Amino acid sequence: MKHSFIALIEDKCTSCMLCVRECPAWCINLDSHTVEVTEEGARRPKKVNVLDSFDIDYSLCMYCGVCIDVCPFDALAWDEHRALTSTNREDMILSIADLRPSGSS
Repeated sequence: MKHSFIALIEDKCTSCMLCVRECPAWCINLDSHTVEVTEEGARRPKKVNVLDSFDIDYSLCMYCGVCIDVCPFDALAWDEHRALTSTNREDMILSIADLRPSGSS
């Protein structure tokens, strides 16, 4: 399998921070906030993390796939249809919109 790009499936991310903690290159940044959700019939509201930002600095990334392997929600995946090339370091830091899998809007 060719590993060319790590894609974020935003709907599946729960902001658990496992990818950030386990990344050996420390190239992932994640910010989130907590909201209370009240479900009908529940005795108290449930707290849920909401993803605010998710960035991968590909100038630091080793493409080892540890982040993909440790994600229990399959929010990170290899995307073979995209390749990242640049000579500018700022262009190597991709955010949520840039990390969507190819073929998704």
